[in-house]
Amino acid sequence: MTAEETLAQIAKDVSVCTNCALHESRKKSVPGDGPADAEIMFIGEGPGFHENEQGRPFVGAAGKFLDQLLAQADLTRADVFIANVVKCRPPGNRDPLPEELSACDVHLEAQITAINPSIIVTLGRFSMNKFIPGAKISTIHGQMQKVGERFVIPMFHPAAALHQPPLKPSILADFAKLPDQLSEARAALGRKIKVKKKEAVVQQVEKPQQLSLF
Repeated sequence: MTAEETLAQIAKDVSVCTNCALHESRKKSVPGDGPADAEIMFIGEGPGFHENEQGRPFVGAAGKFLDQLLAQADLTRADVFIANVVKCRPPGNRDPLPEELSACDVHLEAQITAINPSIIVTLGRFSMNKFIPGAKISTIHGQMQKVGERFVIPMFHPAAALHQPPLKPSILADFAKLPDQLSEARAALGRKIKVKKKEAVVQQVEKPQQLSLF
C-alpha cells in the first residue's frame, strides 16, 4: 500500500478500535490528519471536546493558536501531519492513563512508519515522554535531538500558553527556530529539500479576432 492508503487504513482501524476504555465514551475518534509525505509531524496528547465532536485534531482554542505558530514558522496545516498519543478523548480532558497510551501506541507507530517524517515535534509532556522518557519539558523544550531514525523537538503544548500566559514567549521562540531545525535535520538525514507544490496558473491568451471587411 502507498503511504496515503496506509494512513487511510489506520484511520479506519482507529474508528472501530476497542483496545482501551476510551472508546466507550468517544463521539468521534481523532486519528489525525495531514499529508502522507509530511516532513514534520506534530504529536499532541489527546482530543478535547471540539476534536471529539469534529473528528479532527486541534480545532479548539489551542488549535487556533497552533495555526498562528505554524504561520510564524512559514508553515500551514497542509505542510504538516498532526496527531495525538491517544486517538479518543479522555473523559473530562483528563490526562491519558498508561494503559490507554500503551493501547493506542500501535496506531501512532504505524502512522510514524508510514509518514517517515524528518522531525517529530512533541506537544506536551506525554508525547515527549514517548521519545525522551524521564526528561523535564521545562529544561529541554525547543532543543532538537536525534532519536532513532529521526529528530525530535519537545515543545510545550499550545494549550499551556492559554492557561499559563508567561509560557507564550517560550513557545513563540521555539516555533521560530523550526525552519532552521528542519534544514539541519534534512542535511543530517541526507534528505532533499521538499518544494511546496503550487497550483499552476494557466493563462488563456485570446486569439486576435480577424476583422471582417464585409
